[in-house]
Amino acid sequence: MAFDGITTNCIMKELQHKLIGQRISKIAQPEKEELLITLKGLPDDANRLLISANASLPFLYMTKDNKPSPMTAPNFCMLLRKYIGNGRIVSVSQPTLERVICLSVEHLDDLGDPAVKHLYIELMGKHSNIIFCDDDHRILDSIKHVSAQMSSVREVLPGRSYFIPTQEGKADPWQMTEEDFISTIFGKPCSLTKAIFTSLIGFSPVMAAELAYRAHLDGDQSTASFDSNQQKACYHLFRQMMDDIHQEAFVYHLYYDKTTNAPIEYAPLPLTMYQDLPCETFASMSQLLETFYAKRNLHTNIRQKSVDLRKIISVHLERDRKKYALQAKQLEDTQKMDRYRIYGEMLHTYGYQAAPGDRSITVTNYYTNEPLTIPLDTNLNAMENAKKYFDKYTKLKRTKEALSSYIVETKNEIAHLESIEASLAIAENEADLNAIKEELQEFGFIRKRSNKKDKNHTGKSQPLHFVDDNGFHIYVGKNNYQNDQLTFKMASGNDWWFHAKGMPGSHVIVKAEGRELPDETFEYAAALAAYYSNGRENDKVEIDYLQRKNIKKPNHAAPGFVVYYTNFSMVASPGIWHVTKLDI
Repeated sequence: MAFDGITTNCIMKELQHKLIGQRISKIAQPEKEELLITLKGLPDDANRLLISANASLPFLYMTKDNKPSPMTAPNFCMLLRKYIGNGRIVSVSQPTLERVICLSVEHLDDLGDPAVKHLYIELMGKHSNIIFCDDDHRILDSIKHVSAQMSSVREVLPGRSYFIPTQEGKADPWQMTEEDFISTIFGKPCSLTKAIFTSLIGFSPVMAAELAYRAHLDGDQSTASFDSNQQKACYHLFRQMMDDIHQEAFVYHLYYDKTTNAPIEYAPLPLTMYQDLPCETFASMSQLLETFYAKRNLHTNIRQKSVDLRKIISVHLERDRKKYALQAKQLEDTQKMDRYRIYGEMLHTYGYQAAPGDRSITVTNYYTNEPLTIPLDTNLNAMENAKKYFDKYTKLKRTKEALSSYIVETKNEIAHLESIEASLAIAENEADLNAIKEELQEFGFIRKRSNKKDKNHTGKSQPLHFVDDNGFHIYVGKNNYQNDQLTFKMASGNDWWFHAKGMPGSHVIVKAEGRELPDETFEYAAALAAYYSNGRENDKVEIDYLQRKNIKKPNHAAPGFVVYYTNFSMVASPGIWHVTKLDI
């Protein structure tokens, strides 16, 4: 989600409560387009303001974490230190719902007289910037210079006057009456969602879609398709949303993708259109933003680092599936072998009836007492034709015997690769990737290399650990090695084992610890087994469950593969609910 005007307003009000009256202790520039400002008089758990003007990742939030800075501070950082290094923040403001926050800092000038400087933080995607101005709003410097060659709208250079470019066609949401709203939004010839975010300052496409959803309107429909009652309903929901922002009725929700568990959206207001997605709540907007960017970076890094492994698995899977299809077709062709055997036997019995040059012979099949027509090679006599059919039968019989084992091997290899592919989807860190890589090496999908570091890293990969509302500990394997470890080393005989039926997925173990599991715990564990499987996007997944003592591992089976013959089954909706994740 973009850092929109509503999010900016929320973080601005948080900064008003925390920063006004506080003195600046340190100013650092850890990255080319980042500032880290440390404040005096704040608790150590959130005494730093981190600002990024990165075009692809602009943000602003309070944090406790420090970042290493270059030995020599950049010029922009040095200028800030000179003027406001020990300054006191006197105001934090936002013009309308623009994605701009202004920090006004009081300091002493060269003569010892009080003076005020302004630090404008613009969070506008590729146009993001941090601009330092004097009390007359004249630019002293900026973290990014914008010349006339780069922008015909506004130069951002020392000596120029600071102003915020006007947004053509967009209105101030704070000033809109019902009449203005209806004429502006529903007068645009486009979809409702587009009309909202292109007409109102501070509204992103996500918040525009949320407004339409709250009003029970289809945001993809044309604005012309709504009647006056629907238009008024949309306005009243808009006014309620603006009242919530004004009254600071914020809730800090982070929404996760059901498939990848990656963060996808955040907002300071509830996104009711995502009410079915996993959601995490935070105490402040800063905590939410810090978690969002950290997790998004983590998932992005893991996805990038796993690209090669995904490609290797994809290539092997494509090859094995083609091989399996070919083997299945060849096995189907061997069904003719019994016909050839019967042809040979009938010719041995009735071959004397065939005259030289006959193209076929019709005899009575003594197995079924029905007439049977046997094609003949005119260049061969009856006994030679019988031998030809017996040879075909023998060849197909050998082929069937060989294929029967080959096709099982290919099918098992496909299942193994699909299970590794499923493990990649839930890998959380580099240690998990190293464990998957080691498995691929062990089974010959990747050439083995003697690398001790990989083995050391692999040992750090740990299963997921949850505790449910009833106090039962639940463990989930993130790869095939962990599945084996959980099932055959960590679990005892009376612990309960869960797995999605007929598809790749994690082994889920519930530690019984001598207690009888309540029905709710069975449901929670089944939901986890469904979530950490290839069926997590389905509404319902069938789950097999039984006690660990009834699980067996076949000799020479690949990691994670087990057999069982007596089990219970239940249908579960994938999800992580009523369980708390712990560090194992």
